[in-house]
Formats: sequence, structure tokens, C-alpha cells
Amino acid sequence: MIHLQQGDITLFEGDAIVNAANSSLQGGGGVDGAIHRAGGSVILEECAAWVRKNGVLPTGKAMITSAGNLRCNWVIHTVGPVWNNGLKDEDLLLSSCYINSLHICREKKMRSVAFPNISTGAYRFPKPDAAEVAVASVQNFLSSGEDDIEVTFICFDDHNYRLYQKLL
Repeated sequence: MIHLQQGDITLFEGDAIVNAANSSLQGGGGVDGAIHRAGGSVILEECAAWVRKNGVLPTGKAMITSAGNLRCNWVIHTVGPVWNNGLKDEDLLLSSCYINSLHICREKKMRSVAFPNISTGAYRFPKPDAAEVAVASVQNFLSSGEDDIEVTFICFDDHNYRLYQKLL
């Protein structure tokens, strides 16, 4: 039920991809920018409407939009924690990103979702620690047996890919 790939998450064909978003949901760099560019303006428009109604998306929480021009049906946006030397519950907040995204999958009865390496770029979360949190969080969620969701971790870079290979 857990798969690993190296490459571009915007090419994933399945129910949803997860976006490592910023709290304003306005696109940015890294995977966030790539998803917004590949998906087109509809994603940004839906994000802007959500923020107007709800305010910024808090760290660890998740919300969903359509996928625009992407090959999947949905984009789940989650805000990962900025690394602060482990002093601000970063592990717990990162785990919440995965768990809250999977709760959305459950609510929408999705069968497949792809995750990027959340918080390991500009937010500087140490890659080995982030990989451990990601894999453990997903494995724990799926271990309940309630869901039949196929989870794919899509690593853009070699370093993350090797870390996930060891853990899986």
C-alpha cells in the first residue's frame, strides 16, 4: 500500500497529490510553485477563495482544491513546519500534515495519493528526520485497516529517495 518513486509529483496519475503549501496558499517555490504552474490558475483561484473565507491555513492542517490541468483529480494543500531546531513541535506538526491529508483522502473515499517531501526544502526540516516522520505517520494511519489507500512518496532528489528506500 506504500510505494516510492523518484521524479515530478505533478505527473502523478491518481486521485490526489499533496502540495507542500505556504499558509497563504498563493503558490511559491519548490513543489508548491511546480504544482501551481502545472495545474493552472484554477488552483490559485480556489486557494484564494478558501483564504478569503477561512483565513490562512495553519501549520499541520490541510485543505483540498480541484487539480486544474494536473493528471490527478484533487490537490490537498498542507502547510509543513519551518525547522526551528526541534524546539517548536516540528515533528508533531509534520506528522499532522500527513495525517490530516490522509483524513481528507478518507472523507473523499480516495484510493490513491502522492506525497512530496514536506518541509525539507526552504523550510529546512532535516531530510532524515522528515522521512522518518512521514513514513511512520503514514504507516500508523494505514495500520488501522480502515482504508485501502495507496500512498506514493514521490521524491524529487536523490538524497530523499535513498532515505525513503532505507525506511521502506
